[in-house]
Amino acid sequence: MRSDMTPGATFPDYELSDHTGKHRKLSELQGQEPMVVVLGRGGFCPKDRRQAEGLLELHREMEVGYCRLVTITTDNITQTYEYRSGVGAHWPFLSDTRRIVQKDLDIAEYTDPVHNPMIPHVVVLEPGRVIHKIYNGYWFFGRPTVEELRQDLRAVSRKCRPDWDITTPELRVAWQQGRKDLFYPYGGASALPRDEQD
Repeated sequence: MRSDMTPGATFPDYELSDHTGKHRKLSELQGQEPMVVVLGRGGFCPKDRRQAEGLLELHREMEVGYCRLVTITTDNITQTYEYRSGVGAHWPFLSDTRRIVQKDLDIAEYTDPVHNPMIPHVVVLEPGRVIHKIYNGYWFFGRPTVEELRQDLRAVSRKCRPDWDITTPELRVAWQQGRKDLFYPYGGASALPRDEQD
């Protein structure tokens, strides 16, 4: 991973085709929410498939927690569609056959010249694509567990949700005064309709 990609930096706003062939920008997919970006080898990799299977339950929690998830691989669109469908995922999968992300982030997995994939990484983003944490998953156990991602999303949510603790007297007064801009979703962030995620 290139040296400037560290916590606090802004992750690039890549625009790639999703599993249906529609062009999607990361900023569009994220909206104003926390987001987890999975940079994977592809559907051919059993480790990637196992990771995606583990993310299925977490994604259901992320939806009700107003967080986003996206997977990017170097698979073509057909392979991307099949990979997503094969693991039963309902979040966007993006296809990067031109290896834009791989080259830009300097994460070519040079030990696999056959597939020429990305070195797997998971990037946890705060709103605005601000990097919270990066995991290097070249080895499977370098990838975050579901529980580690829950903890990361808790930390990011606590940081970006002004109404995280609505028991404070200040927030109660703000609500009574009609200052709803401090409360979700009135403060500008809102969940995408489900069909926008698929």
